[in-house]
Amino acid sequence: MLTIHAKLVEAMLAQAHKDHPIETCGIIAGPAGSNLPLRLIPMRNVAQSETFFKFDPQQHLQVWRTMEMRGEEPIVIYHSHTHTQAYPSRTDVQYATEPASHYVIIPTEPAYTEEIRSFRIVDGTVTEERVRMLGSYKTEWELSMVA
Repeated sequence: MLTIHAKLVEAMLAQAHKDHPIETCGIIAGPAGSNLPLRLIPMRNVAQSETFFKFDPQQHLQVWRTMEMRGEEPIVIYHSHTHTQAYPSRTDVQYATEPASHYVIIPTEPAYTEEIRSFRIVDGTVTEERVRMLGSYKTEWELSMVA
């Protein structure tokens, strides 16, 4: 299950709608080993495509180096689907290289107005997972860790 702060979801949605009809993309970093998404990093889609996204290679390298220096990892890798439902395409599955990350897809096509969806993609296998949005990590996150 992906547990994420509602403000991060709002930020992903705002970016996706701003970039529409081009697919938006980015990551949310968090402390390594924590599964706690904290820092949203919008990425440039160098493909500038309505059906495909590709991180800018230079930005990608810089962001991953910065995460490593900060003791972070990509907790969420997100992008939008502008003309289809929020489910990983064959290309999405092919380029999913972070098995510990949650892959979030944001639908921006009015015909597919469902909520964001999150998936784990490991060795070509796609598994959908629940998304739990919180208003605060401090209390709700700590309580969920005890349960």
